[in-house]
Order: sequence, then C-alpha cells, then structure tokens
Amino acid sequence: MFSPASGAKTRVLIVDDSSFMRMAIRGILVKEPSIEVVGTASDGVEGVEKAIALKPDLITMDVEMPRMDGISALKQIMAKAPTKVLMVSTLTNEGAKATFEALDAGALDYIPKNVTDSSDAQNIFRDELLKKVREATRSRILRPASGLSMPRPGTLAAPPPRAAVKTSKIHSKKITHVGIGASTGGPVALQEVISRIPMNFPYGIVVAIHMPKAFTGPYADRLNAKCSITVKEAVDGEPIKPGTILIAPGGMHTQVVRGAGGLVVKTAPTSAYPQYVYIPSVDLMISSMAEATAGSMLGVVLTGMGNDGFKGMQLLKQKGGVTLVQDEATSTIYGMPKACVDGGVADEVLPLGQIGYEIGKFMG
Repeated sequence: MFSPASGAKTRVLIVDDSSFMRMAIRGILVKEPSIEVVGTASDGVEGVEKAIALKPDLITMDVEMPRMDGISALKQIMAKAPTKVLMVSTLTNEGAKATFEALDAGALDYIPKNVTDSSDAQNIFRDELLKKVREATRSRILRPASGLSMPRPGTLAAPPPRAAVKTSKIHSKKITHVGIGASTGGPVALQEVISRIPMNFPYGIVVAIHMPKAFTGPYADRLNAKCSITVKEAVDGEPIKPGTILIAPGGMHTQVVRGAGGLVVKTAPTSAYPQYVYIPSVDLMISSMAEATAGSMLGVVLTGMGNDGFKGMQLLKQKGGVTLVQDEATSTIYGMPKACVDGGVADEVLPLGQIGYEIGKFMG
C-alpha cells in the first residue's frame, strides 16, 4: 500500500493470462536487485486473491483476461486491498480506452505492451517496465479511484470548497494562451484540471502529456466527452483557437509557431529533436509557445517524473509570462513540479483541485 522502506525490495505481483507475458515480465524484474517477484496470477480472480494474500507493494495487471478482466480486478483490489497497480496495455484504440478507464478506477500508470520477436521492441518494453516500476515505487500517494464530479458538457464547474482555496496572485498579468505539461499521474490530473475550465474560456490551450501515439487520440476524445470545453488531438498546421484544448499527438514532438492568422501547431518527428528524451516534450512545447506569444501566456506543469517542463517554464519566466505548478501533496510524482519550484520558476504552487479554477479566472 505504501512505498517500500529505504533499502527494502519492491514486492511485485504479476497478473496476466498469457504465460509468455508472465515469463517475460518476471524475467525482466527478477534481474533487478531492488525488485522481488512475490507471485503470478493467470486471471483477475486469482489476481484479487493473491493481492489480498500476498500484500505486494505493486501489481502489474493485464487488461484483457478470462473469468475476470483487469478493470474488474483492479476495482476489487482497490476496494479490498488498495495497492499500486500498473496496467499492461495493448497499443490499440480499444487498449487506450480500457487504460483510461483503469486510471479512473485507481491504477497508478500503464505500460504499453509491445513485446514481439523484435529485439528493439523487447528492449523498449524492458526499459519502459523498469522505469514505470521505479516511478511507482517512488510515488508518494496511492491514488484512490478518481470519482471526479465532472460537470455536464455545457455547464460550469463549481469552484473548490472555500476552505481548500489558497489566495492566488497570478491574475494581475494578461495572457493570450495556456500551455500545460504532465507525465505520470497526468491523465487523471489533467481531467480534473480541465473539468473546471468554463466552456467560454477565451484563450487557446495546448497540452503536452507523455503518451504513445495510439493513446492521445482516444484520450482527447474521452476528455471532450467529459468536459464542457472542447478537447481534440492536434494535427500539424492546426490553428490554436479560443476555448479549445489541443492535445499534442503522441510519438512525436509539438511546437507552437506564429502563422499568418495567429498561432498554429507544428509537429515534428522525434529524430528532429534528439536532445529531448520525453515525448512529446513539454520543454519544447512550452518554450516554443513562450517565443510565439512573446511571454503572453500561462505555463502549467502537473505531476510527473523527471524535470521535463523546467526549461520551458524558465524561458517563459524570462519573457514575463505566468507560471503555475501542482503542489507536492496532490502530485502522484512530485518530479516535474518540484524541478520548477527548486529552480525558482514557479509563480504559484497550488493543489490539483484548484488549478483548473485558477486557469478559468483568466477571463479577460
């Protein structure tokens, strides 16, 4: 239920109906001195039983399984023996939809399943699995099922309770655009943020969130169905319109540039910017947006591992823009926001439940 004590091994339970995947995941994890595989399960029913009996620190959970699927098993585990869960998801449209449902139900993060005979694909999966397990071990909070009270499309979200609201000083400056970046914990955090932005918000918003190519389209569609403001996946050359949120497409980088009629999205292959490790890069998106707006924007960095977004927010501050980051208490991983705070480039540090409301107050 909590991160292992310093020096203790991370105890992992593997739940997957494929014996190949169970062996593949186990083979990767047992080579790590800091990880102990305490058990495996071949379906959701067995997964729930072993989660209760073994009390692992972390569970890797397949989505599609017989007897009980991964989503149903996850919900039972979160109700009976709350544990950090990483979903192992196929890189398909349906896999993406199931993954976001799992994140809403309390899963911490997901690992794209792409294990083939290709050694490159196997190496990518191994690196991603180990990275996500380490991140999960370091995560500060066991996130409950979101249970977010989403406003109906076309309605305004209620502000957070007065007792939970800090006094914010960021609204003295004028902005024309908003850029938001996130990583681990970001899919649910962003949903919470934009659910509080009114549909008549007068500025365009661009979001860079670390996701594979197959996931950003379904994610944008999911947010659009749940929130009052329009959300869509960005395409190359698309103008940034007031009251619309554009999600940077996965698997490539996104910049914001000034076109003849205003700001537009410009996508680029990852090979064009090899210096950026995270994809899509929050640094590249916010930096380019800061340049294109001459600093007339709000930059927001939400939960995530690493420091992607710090350099972008640093440039934005230099250009006189406004910066806002999520606080430690509500971050799944306090890495990206912490880099901004420690680097002195955060104008405001706010709890997740207040961030969307504060963005919505930039109304003119």
